[in-house]
Amino acid sequence: MKFFIDTANLKDIREAQDLGILDGVTTNPSLMAKEGIAGVDNVLKHYKAICAIVDGDVSAEVIATDFEGMVREGEALAALDEKIVVKIPMIKEGVKACKYFSERGIKTNMTLVFSPGQALLAAKAGATYVSPFVGRLDDISSDGIELIAKIRLIYDNYGYETQILAASVRHPMHIMQCAEIGADVMTGPFSAMLALLKHPLTDSGLAQFLEDHAKANS
Repeated sequence: MKFFIDTANLKDIREAQDLGILDGVTTNPSLMAKEGIAGVDNVLKHYKAICAIVDGDVSAEVIATDFEGMVREGEALAALDEKIVVKIPMIKEGVKACKYFSERGIKTNMTLVFSPGQALLAAKAGATYVSPFVGRLDDISSDGIELIAKIRLIYDNYGYETQILAASVRHPMHIMQCAEIGADVMTGPFSAMLALLKHPLTDSGLAQFLEDHAKANS
């Protein structure tokens, strides 16, 4: 499973890249605003800065909700770097834009997906990635992992090449559940990835090894 980091924070992106586990980045307008990035020119510059750090795909979201606007913004984003994936909302005009981009070899990520039917439409339109939101479904007492499982079944039934990008991942248990169910990609905060490192037996075992080494060499 690929690990994408869901942030616009360059420090976290660099740290994840340096750790050797990072396969890509996802962002959205809210994450950009959180980092104080405002204005079209600044946003575009920030995407270029992200692309300069990572080796893999970088999802950059359009703001427009009409077909012409999505095409205009998406083409401008795609022109920034070959790593850019145009992130499009799962609405009627978004599906149309996804088909437009896929026919021209521009990678796409259909976002804000909350049902198997939406994921099916995204795959039929040629989306590179589909982003079901695990955490947000959990927030309303629905099963986000079950959605991943249903999409996996549908895609495997028909051989769709669209990658399942589990989004809104909140914690290490989400990551492991996504891996077990067959998500192609997960995207979440760096803290959730680092939490996979933690185990009390690792800590106690290492402490014992160091203590024994110190005794033997004192």
